[in-house]
Amino acid sequence: MSRIGFKPIPVPDGVEVTVEPGKVHVKGPKGELSQVINPDMMVNRENGTIEVQRPSEKRKFQQLHGLTRTLIANMIEGVTQGFKKDLEIQGVGYRAALEGKTLVLNVGFSHPVRVEPEPGIEFSLENPTRVTVSGIDKQLVGEQAARIRRIRPPEPYKGKGIRYLGEYVRRKAGKAGKVG
Repeated sequence: MSRIGFKPIPVPDGVEVTVEPGKVHVKGPKGELSQVINPDMMVNRENGTIEVQRPSEKRKFQQLHGLTRTLIANMIEGVTQGFKKDLEIQGVGYRAALEGKTLVLNVGFSHPVRVEPEPGIEFSLENPTRVTVSGIDKQLVGEQAARIRRIRPPEPYKGKGIRYLGEYVRRKAGKAGKVG
């Protein structure tokens, strides 16, 4: 059984946390986020830390305990540091470009694929084959990166496609030829 819900969450200077019944608002230097939480979970702020407590030892509340604590911790980290996901593009002629805020991908289709960023998400390019998705909401950053990867997932024969930075793609041998 995980005990992550019992860890107190440190609140850095410059971060303002407002707790309402069933909702938590976090405001920091990079922006502000809010999250709906289960109204049964008790969120207490004391001495620059936040603690989440569960009302009883029922299985449902044990599950929600760690989830609620992690959601609040991710909001605090997002408004102070932000989150990012790196994607790499592999394949001959495969590349990405930015047109304003729009990401334009040339990944082997007959047309370039345009990806509009969600509100609160930014794209940046280190080089034409490395895309960085960044923002303050961890869930939104992950969803946007997954949507980009879904455009051309890495294939197992040559490894061409869009993958997360450092992702291992298991390769297949291909045709062995006729044995006769």
